[in-house]
Parts: sequence; structure tokens; C-alpha cells
Amino acid sequence: GMLEKIRLCLIKKLLPHLEDRRKYNEEFASSTSFHGVHNIVHTQSKARRALWLLIVTGCLATVIWQICGRFIYYFSWPTTTTVVVQYVENIKFPAVTFCNLNRFQAHAVSNLKVIFLIWNIVSAILQKFAMDDKHSQELNNFLLGNQNFSIKEFTRKNGFYLNSSTLLECDFFGKPCYPQDFRHVFTEYGNCFTFNHNDLSARRVSLSGRGLHLLFDVQQDKFTDEPTLGYTDAGITFVIHSPQELPRFDGLGLLTPVGMHAQVAIRQLKSIIQEYPWGECNPDIKLQYHKIYNTNGCLLECKARYIQDWCGCLPFILPGNGTECDLLKFYKCVYPAVYDIEIKGLCTVGTHNSTCPAPCEETHYPTTISYSSFGGEKAIKYFSTKLNKSPEYIRQNLVRIEIKYHDLSYKITQQQKALTVSELFSEVGGQLGLFCGASMITIIELLEYIFTNFCWMCIFLLLKAPEMPQWNNPSQNQPTQKEKKRGIQEC
Repeated sequence: GMLEKIRLCLIKKLLPHLEDRRKYNEEFASSTSFHGVHNIVHTQSKARRALWLLIVTGCLATVIWQICGRFIYYFSWPTTTTVVVQYVENIKFPAVTFCNLNRFQAHAVSNLKVIFLIWNIVSAILQKFAMDDKHSQELNNFLLGNQNFSIKEFTRKNGFYLNSSTLLECDFFGKPCYPQDFRHVFTEYGNCFTFNHNDLSARRVSLSGRGLHLLFDVQQDKFTDEPTLGYTDAGITFVIHSPQELPRFDGLGLLTPVGMHAQVAIRQLKSIIQEYPWGECNPDIKLQYHKIYNTNGCLLECKARYIQDWCGCLPFILPGNGTECDLLKFYKCVYPAVYDIEIKGLCTVGTHNSTCPAPCEETHYPTTISYSSFGGEKAIKYFSTKLNKSPEYIRQNLVRIEIKYHDLSYKITQQQKALTVSELFSEVGGQLGLFCGASMITIIELLEYIFTNFCWMCIFLLLKAPEMPQWNNPSQNQPTQKEKKRGIQEC
């Protein structure tokens, strides 16, 4: 029936005769652009045919080995790093955030020592802090009796302030600057102030050795901290960062003690990292409350999301627009939540599969800092007369800081792909051309030849397959008596 018709159609139209197939193979060997094959087919000498067969086989094995090696190398995602130093006529000045190492006004915390402990619990979101059990009862008593107390407003009002009495001198590239040029920001050091923040137009310098010159009065008699919690120094701490990023002090802050003159020479270093799998960055990640992506900002936003979900409020030192947490929630929920986030690794940084991978582009400011004692004898007398303070006060409270570029250049460290897709194909094509004289046309010829023979093989196997059994009614399959006689007569 139908199966027999299909067999006849395949035999007549699709499956060529054995002679035609042999002729097709000879024509392919003679006309293919794969070098050396026609020498094997058309050579009469058996020795020469064996030699050419050996040569073609060796070249084919070599090219397969070389191509496999290039693909293995490509899928190991190799990279190279280039360093370029670019000199410019002017360069952007970074943001600098300054904090007093003594966080609170002495008169505000003279009878409220628990404030230091409370602020450490609040700032534990930014920097780890372990609280001793001996303070827990004192803290609980304060929280129960001061449920409407706002540590944010207390710190803003009674923390370190920046005005004409604490910022005695300010000069940026020959022009005076004032406390109004600084923006307030909360850090683990309480009230801090950022110069050249992102809200202002970019400040530039066009001469190395000149930049930002500041003279602070830390006013030790008016500001204090708690030495039992580890705060024993007096002076100014500052961090140099990009204007688009928040300041980060944990391990990155520079310290200038009182009575010292710090000269800071900075360089600008731009790092460009490849996306995964070549590098560790993810260009698709965007931050909600930061203009540019950075790991510190991503980490803060990650913590903010978890705390918002768990506690129903948002700490004021984290980015976001949620309801501000009160002190009781800070102690009962936020502080344990931060510990839980760190223990479980819910907000991680670094690799591509972490919550906050490395940024694709980042700007660092490596620093070289040197110190000298502030003021000679005449300088001490000059400032003593100018400020109406004793020489001892000048030595115990004044801090001078100079921040300038080492030179008008920036260094770009760029991670690049060691082997791109086009370079991979070029190397594969070079290996094919060198050992086999082959090209993309040759590959297509081989694929066409293989496909044609594969189709012939399938048709041949189909024709040799046993007939399909017929599962019809047995009564219908049994021949009648008349059919039997007719078959005998015909036979």
C-alpha cells in the first residue's frame, strides 16, 4: 500500500545509483578547495597516495588541535590590563569630607553619657560595633523613659558644627571658601561636612601643588567623646572620594592630630573592569538613590531594603524615603537585623554573583601624606594674638590641612579582553589556511557533502527496514476461497 509507494518514490527520485554516488564523491574530491584531497584521489602511485594521505591527515590533526586550543583559551575568559597616564591642562578636584574626632558638645552630654552608646548602635549600620552587656540595663532604662527622643536631631544640634569659629581659614586655588560651601552629612563620626559635594558645579585646578587649604579649631574644651568606647584621639579625620559617592570612613579615613600640619598629595586613578565572565562587574545594576553605581552605595541600599522589610522603618543614615526608626526600634530590631544581615551574608560585595559586585568604572584617589608641627614660635604668637588664645591652646586645638594634586595627570587602569570573537575567528581562519588551505567556503562545501551523504544513508536504511506490521481485523486479512483459487490459477 502506502509504504510501498513511498519506497518506490525514494528509489526512483531520491536515491541515486551506486555509480552516480561514486561519481559524486570523485567530483567532490577533484573540485573541493580543501588542499591535498585531489592528490589522494587522482594519484596513480600507491606510495605517493599514501604520502599525501599522511600529509593531509597530519595537517588535519594539527589544525584540529590548534583550533581546540584557541577555543579552550577563549572560554577561559582571559583578560589583559593596560595602564595609561593621561596629562591634562586642568583636572577635577575630588570631594573631601571632614569630621571632628570628638563627636559631641561637652555640655550636651555631661549628664547624658548614654548618648555615646546610642550613637554607636546607630552607626553600627555603617561600621561594626559590639556592645557590652554591662551597658544594656542603662540603655534600657533610657529608652523606656525617652521614647520620643530623636538621636538624629540631637546629633545635628549638639554634634560638631562648622562655622567661623571652627573653620578659621579656607582657601581653594587662591579663592576663599566658607562654611556655606560645605554640605552636612551623617557618618559614624556624627556630624561631618563635605567640600565640593555633588550639588555644586565641578571644581577644577590647573596647577599642581595648589588646591584646598584649611585651618580648623577642634575646640577640645567644647567637644568630647567617650574614651571607654575606644575614642581617645583629638584632631580631624577626613576622607577623599568622588563627588558622586558618599564618604566611607571604615579603614579609609586619614587622621590629622592637633598641633600638626598635614600635606596631602593626591593622584587620580580610574579603574575600568570588564563585565562577567571576563571581569566581575555587572553593568545592568542601577542604584535608586545614587547617580552612579558604587559598591558602598549598593551595600547601603541593600541593608536599607532588608531593614525596611523587617522593621517597618528606615534608619536616617541609610538612603531611602521610609519612616524614620525611633530609638526603641534601633535597639530592638535594627541592630539585630544588621547583625543578621552580616552573619547570613545577605548583602555581599565583590564578585559578579554577589549582591553588590565591583563597579565597571571607579575613581580612586591614592594619597601621600606628610606631617609637620603646626607653627613656629612666631606663628604661635601670631595666632595667639589673632585668636586671643594662649600658645598652649593653639598647640592643643589647631589643625592645618593642605590637599593638592601631585601633578596634572590621571592614570587609567583598564581591563580588556585578551581575545575577542573576531580575533578568535581570525586565528581559526589562519590555522585553517596555513595547514589546509581552507576557508569558510571550504567549510560550507564539507557541510554540504556530509549532509548529502547523510541523507542518502538515511534513505538506504529506510528502504532496508522491515515492512510495518498490519494490525487489521484477522477476518479481513484471511483470503476467501475464490481468491485462493484465483491466485493458484494466476500462478
